[in-house]
Amino acid sequence: MFGYYLDLALRSLKRNRVLTALMVLAIAVGIGASMTTLTVMHILSGDPLPGRSQHIYYPQVDPSPKPDPQHHPWDMMDYSSAMDLWNAHRADREALIAHATLKLRAPEVNQPPLMASTLATTSDFFSMFNTPFEYGQGWSADDDAKNARVVVISDGLNRKLFGGADSVGHTLRLKDSDVRIVGVLKPWRPSPAFFDVAGGRYTNGDTASFYGKTEDVFLPFGTSQDIAPTGLDPFTCWGKWDVGSKPLQNSPCLWVTLWVELDSVTKLHEFRSFLAGYAAEQKQLGRIGNADNTRLMSLMQWLDFNRVVPSDVRLQTWLAFAFLAICLFNTVGLLLAKFLRRAGEIGVRRALGATRHAVFAQCLVEAGLIGLLGGVGGWLLSLLGLWLVRRQPVEYAGLVHLDVAMFLTTFLLAIAVSLIAGALPALRASRIAPALQLKTL
Repeated sequence: MFGYYLDLALRSLKRNRVLTALMVLAIAVGIGASMTTLTVMHILSGDPLPGRSQHIYYPQVDPSPKPDPQHHPWDMMDYSSAMDLWNAHRADREALIAHATLKLRAPEVNQPPLMASTLATTSDFFSMFNTPFEYGQGWSADDDAKNARVVVISDGLNRKLFGGADSVGHTLRLKDSDVRIVGVLKPWRPSPAFFDVAGGRYTNGDTASFYGKTEDVFLPFGTSQDIAPTGLDPFTCWGKWDVGSKPLQNSPCLWVTLWVELDSVTKLHEFRSFLAGYAAEQKQLGRIGNADNTRLMSLMQWLDFNRVVPSDVRLQTWLAFAFLAICLFNTVGLLLAKFLRRAGEIGVRRALGATRHAVFAQCLVEAGLIGLLGGVGGWLLSLLGLWLVRRQPVEYAGLVHLDVAMFLTTFLLAIAVSLIAGALPALRASRIAPALQLKTL
């Protein structure tokens, strides 16, 4: 019967092509707008570390010396707290992180110096976060302990300086120190760059910077302090400190983050207890004032807490689906007019023995076919919309693409919308009294 209904639907659509085109266009425009924004939302709100994020956690303590029970833990830690927790080695893996922008040049390359974004971290960073290597590898824990002059560079920097060739073993001049390249990453751009996320609650929804490119240079945490003791970037300070002229190690400033990997619920509970015990101990020593102000969030909880999806993207998504609803109501009206205009034809079918169920199914098949055609148009409009988004001056523009899941969602949504729009007109058509229609023929 489906083939018969499909044949009737095709005949009906060809009979009034202008009305058919209007319905297909209404669904296509609604689907195109909604799928463009939904795809952007899907990319920006996805898991940046699938398969591992449930084991990655972000510990926090409040190092402020003044007790304030209303204050949440700061988004970063001071040097002493971060180093104490890292040196305790209570996690399966753990990575300290700090940031700086340093002058860099390659003595072997005839190019002017540039200002490179650098990330100071520890050796576990690469295994914890599944960073892909094109050449070489990360440094070792022994290199961390010795403050070795080694670095890992990004694919982008390697292409800029060495044309994409294997640059392992080459020397870079970072500020005033020579460092040796031990690894080159493949193109790697997690969405978002979760290890850089902090302070999202204070940006009024302007969190697009979390989706920028990763740092150019990765170097051991201790090495960064040797090379640029005053050049690391602080998050904030709770006391007076001459930032930029004095080392930050003993400052009343927050500038270090710590990520830990815990592969079992038991280790999670143990680490949470250790974190609370550490804060209580530091309060007894008089170093911090808020012993109860600790927190341990998973990676996805931390991203949600920082509201990493930009507020304008959320607003655009809601507006697009509101527009889809308007298109849906327009399609309902057009289908209702189309089906009721065929009341005589439907009355004849009912008189010849067609059941209400058969008429309802025939009308739904026609609505679904309109949705399928609208889905094709919506897919093309989605590609156009994403092409326009990629040309916007926003950090996440280069990440936007239509993956297989969203491609299938486009057609499923289009057919679902058309079936919903066709349900009421189909029900009205199936209830047409055949006797009244036959009298008018």
